[in-house]
Amino acid sequence: MTFEQTAHPFDEAALHETEKTNPNPGDTRLWVERTGVRRYTGRSSRGAQVQVGSVSDEGAFTPGELLKIALAACSGLASDQPLSRRLGETYDAKFYVSGAPDRENEVYPVLDEVLELDLSELDANAQERLMLVVERAIDRTCTVGRTLKAGTQVRLVIEGES
Repeated sequence: MTFEQTAHPFDEAALHETEKTNPNPGDTRLWVERTGVRRYTGRSSRGAQVQVGSVSDEGAFTPGELLKIALAACSGLASDQPLSRRLGETYDAKFYVSGAPDRENEVYPVLDEVLELDLSELDANAQERLMLVVERAIDRTCTVGRTLKAGTQVRLVIEGES
């Protein structure tokens, strides 16, 4: 772990300094701020926010729930174009996502997604072709799913003021 003395990471000078070393300078900045005991608010530089806490915190997602929602939302976004081309712009869809944690190892060994949508307007062959196209689109363009399947390196730097 590295301890560095820095300005607040969203201070203008620090932001510009960080952008020099950021491999993707246009990326949205993301952070969480502690708002209470085991309670955080996740924020983005685009103004979005989400409440994060324990399973007992009303109105908050757990980090594991956010991971699952990120996967389902990514699959939805990845499949939106092929689905809207074949079902129309106003099609309804729900992605359900689940997966029990392995508490001994603190991992989710399996995450399951179920896409629910109305295919009654399509014949059996068209349904089968559409599902194949949707699966390919998700496999090819859902960055969250691809990252989870491949695994990723996580780096932590701890910056402390002295």
